[in-house]
Amino acid sequence: MKNTKLLLALAFAATLAACGEKESSAPVATPAAPVAAPAPAPVQVAENTVGKKVYGSVCALCHAAGVAGSPKPGDKADWGPRIAQGNDVLYKHAIEGFTGAKGMMPAKGGGVNLTEDEVKAAVDHMVSLSR
Repeated sequence: MKNTKLLLALAFAATLAACGEKESSAPVATPAAPVAAPAPAPVQVAENTVGKKVYGSVCALCHAAGVAGSPKPGDKADWGPRIAQGNDVLYKHAIEGFTGAKGMMPAKGGGVNLTEDEVKAAVDHMVSLSR
């Protein structure tokens, strides 16, 4: 019986407390179904036109045919170990020249009038074709 009185007292107190609250005039918002985020736009990488041009006019003379041990663009087996050395080593060998176990690379590929940036762009072009 004590429990019943206690429950009635609590219910009565809750009812009185609710009477003092103001009702909001705004409708209650119901949560909307989650909306999938739009797919991110594909990242567009600017074409390396300088590297492509330098490769076509200078580098391809040897690299397209593998002359003097030069790695052909797209040959992952030949380029893989070179790429693993890092861009700084590739740039240094292309700019200053290099003689290794597989062959030799003349300074700037023999294009003495090329700038270092042009040589680097050509290296980047060949690496992008060979990954």
